[in-house]
Amino acid sequence: MRQTFEVQNVKCEGCAATLKKKLNLQFGEVEVDLSSFPRKITLDIEKGQLEALVQTLRSLGYPLATEELGTMENAEAKLKSFISCAVGKFDTQKP
Repeated sequence: MRQTFEVQNVKCEGCAATLKKKLNLQFGEVEVDLSSFPRKITLDIEKGQLEALVQTLRSLGYPLATEELGTMENAEAKLKSFISCAVGKFDTQKP
């Protein structure tokens, strides 16, 4: 079923590129809306896949907007998202 989720820490095309690349492996095509805030991702997901999505987003530093993070978790997510963003920017600049 096609669903949309609000995601934290997504800032730019680099972040979007990382999300598309990493989530595509598990969920197929992913759309990232950079025009809204909080940012939104749209993908095909079944009920049984929600926890896998949450864990993958967390591992990249982009937790769901509905998640309440503690101070340390929030700092860790921001650091991870910074790295994921840089990787996404690098991947989009390859010839």
